[in-house]
Amino acid sequence: MEKLTNKEEEIMRVLWDLEKAFVKEVIPKLKDQKLHYNTVSTIIRNLEEKGYVSYKAFGKTHQYFPVVSKEKYRKQFMNMATKRFFDNSFKNVVSYFAKEEKISADELREILDIIENEKK
Repeated sequence: MEKLTNKEEEIMRVLWDLEKAFVKEVIPKLKDQKLHYNTVSTIIRNLEEKGYVSYKAFGKTHQYFPVVSKEKYRKQFMNMATKRFFDNSFKNVVSYFAKEEKISADELREILDIIENEKK
């Protein structure tokens, strides 16, 4: 799976939320709503070329939908980031967030509960 640009990721989040949409339905959901229709359309076509979206044609217009799930992309992204920045160790990921005070002891206990319950 090819890495997405920030704008491509933003558009994918919109498509994941909407499940299917025309370009004109995507634009109001973007942070920068001043993006021109043609710009958004080009980004979506790039996503199609990368294999992230497909479309259903309605005459000259297209309704786009994701073909890569949010979960599949998240997994790929997390695995890549873990490998690249944390020596391929999820322990290092959790330690990083703990040191940066981005995760509390209570949240860590919840994670432990999830892990222990999965083993049962």
